[in-house]
Amino acid sequence: MRLRQLHGNIVIAPLIWMTLAVGSQAELRVGASRIDVTPEKFPVLVNGSMRSQTADAVTTRIHARAIVLDDGHERVGICVVDSCMLPKQLCDEAKQLASTQTQLKPERILISATHTHSAPSSMGALGTNEDAYYVSFLRQKIAEALVAAEARLQPARVGWGAAEAANFTALRRWVRRPDMLGTDPFGNPTVRATMHAARNPDEAIGPTGPEDPELSLIAFQSLNGEPIAVLSNFSMHYFGGERPISADYFGYYCQQFEQYLEPKGEEQVVAIMSHGCSGDIWKRDYLTPRSESEGSIQDYSSGLLEIAKGAYAEIEFQENADLAMEQMILSMRYRTPDAQRLEWAERVVQEMGERLPETQPEIYAREQLFLHQLQETEIVLQAIRIGDIAIATTPNETYALTGLKIKLQSPLEKTMVIELANGGDGYVPPPEQHALGGYNTWPARSAGLEVTAEPKIVAGDLLLLEQVCDQPRRVVDAANSLAKRQILEMQPYGYWCLGEMQPPLAKDASRHARHAFYEPGILFYLDGPDAFASEGIKNHCVHFAGGRLRVDWSQIGSDFTVSMAFWNGMPRDTRDVLGWMFSVDHEHTTSPSGLHLGLDREARLLLRFGKDVALAGSTPIPRWQWQRVVLVKSGDACKVLLAGAEAAEISTTIKLPEAKIAEAFFGGRSDNASNWEGCLDEVVIFDRVLNDEELQTLLELKY
Repeated sequence: MRLRQLHGNIVIAPLIWMTLAVGSQAELRVGASRIDVTPEKFPVLVNGSMRSQTADAVTTRIHARAIVLDDGHERVGICVVDSCMLPKQLCDEAKQLASTQTQLKPERILISATHTHSAPSSMGALGTNEDAYYVSFLRQKIAEALVAAEARLQPARVGWGAAEAANFTALRRWVRRPDMLGTDPFGNPTVRATMHAARNPDEAIGPTGPEDPELSLIAFQSLNGEPIAVLSNFSMHYFGGERPISADYFGYYCQQFEQYLEPKGEEQVVAIMSHGCSGDIWKRDYLTPRSESEGSIQDYSSGLLEIAKGAYAEIEFQENADLAMEQMILSMRYRTPDAQRLEWAERVVQEMGERLPETQPEIYAREQLFLHQLQETEIVLQAIRIGDIAIATTPNETYALTGLKIKLQSPLEKTMVIELANGGDGYVPPPEQHALGGYNTWPARSAGLEVTAEPKIVAGDLLLLEQVCDQPRRVVDAANSLAKRQILEMQPYGYWCLGEMQPPLAKDASRHARHAFYEPGILFYLDGPDAFASEGIKNHCVHFAGGRLRVDWSQIGSDFTVSMAFWNGMPRDTRDVLGWMFSVDHEHTTSPSGLHLGLDREARLLLRFGKDVALAGSTPIPRWQWQRVVLVKSGDACKVLLAGAEAAEISTTIKLPEAKIAEAFFGGRSDNASNWEGCLDEVVIFDRVLNDEELQTLLELKY
């Protein structure tokens, strides 16, 4: 198939316009298969950890599960394999092999991995090489699964189901305290965020992003109502705890779902669990301390299935759904080592001799040589439409935020995002996450793509979705809550809801369009206080981890009111000022004219005037809980009010020297000392003193 070049480094297959529009009549046929891909030869290499390991026994069988769809104009194949990662070369070869035995075109086949960490090594990563014998075996089996699925094509109906499974997924990547930086394999103290940092809650601040709790299903049944297949999708990394070879919770879920569906005929029903965007996701919620060993993998799988059953029971099936699929190939650079790091890596690897790496520095030294040799690669993106249902893919371990960006902007509300599809390029964090370090940012084949890879992947997927849906992308809805409307009725100078998914602009929700700017060191789209959610739309906030929000202050005089919701992540008694959440002063310094609001070492509200005068409130603020604060300045009089308190936390009169200050800062002080560690939301500035009724309205917004 000829490819044409678009926009520099983007290569896209020419668009094949469907003769059928969305929702028009087409005879949908579907076939499904389940092929055992458990290795026949032992021992077998197993990847999914830093160091190489082997397996010589089977805990649970592993499979390739396939669905083939046909509407008379387009034929599409989907195959999900119990594997940690599948390299692009293996996927390409399996597609080519399947195309010689079916009517499927290679560019109309989606192949993805479940991400079980206890399957044979199909791809070299970190300290483990690929198992060459198993790769050859698996290539044949993937093609066999697609062949078998095509052979079972029959007239079918399709339906969509979805449910929330928030208790089964949570953020595992957390921000570490600024005084507890970890060291990377190259000897540098760069690790500000990492996976499972909150195992010790005193060392962690808060999660680095949102979770995606949606469990989605695409179900297929025969025209007489017999189940054919169910394609599930969920964002949870893997369960772990079982010896390889094992399909992890993906296998248990599928087996139990197939038993539940119990087809009456001889045809097997096929349940598939595909991997949603889970690069920063695991099962444990560190904000709710509990034992890591609580519940077995069987309990977890059964509990998730119960939610799936409820969603499945509500599915409304449609006949005659038409198909569309498009594919894009993106050229990507690797983050290759500079001369100094390359010299270090060559020296370390030479000292290793013939053995495999054992320590982190050895593992990542070896990876630098791979990246230096590779330099660049190509990744595959795909979009599929099945009637009014869409699927998008990423070839990597993308974060939950990336999946949300694609789902919420997709032209179709019913959208599933399958990661680790058509290649295994490892972790791809949003760009702002790279500055915080951690092993999912350390350059390696398992996390080596360029810093701008994530926004390029999102942009590519959205373009493909627009093409297959023949509709424009949606605008992400913001919550229109009563609390937000109450604030706007008071006509603020500026109102920043802080619900953005990415930098650099914080949009002003007031009519003034006084947009603010995010500095580096800020994380996006975390769950905000419930008072600002509405009509099924969550409220979102930002997490400060060294950066600040910069707001124009040039038009503000001596009378003003500032209000915000805050969530502190710092433990008490860890530094003299736990964090400054608001600051009005000249940048890079603190002057006699400055005014700064934060928390002292006992987590009480702290108001500092100029360089020397500081007053503290009386109420300790609980960690990891939303609160609201209002600062009022009327001439020389200042007071700080805390929601729920009977009296002002701080009330004083002090004369500050007049000064023309251009900017105010939220999430940090003007000189970047003891910046805020935690979340802020719903930041409001009034260029006047609010009356008592208005102040009461602000303070009674419930969380």
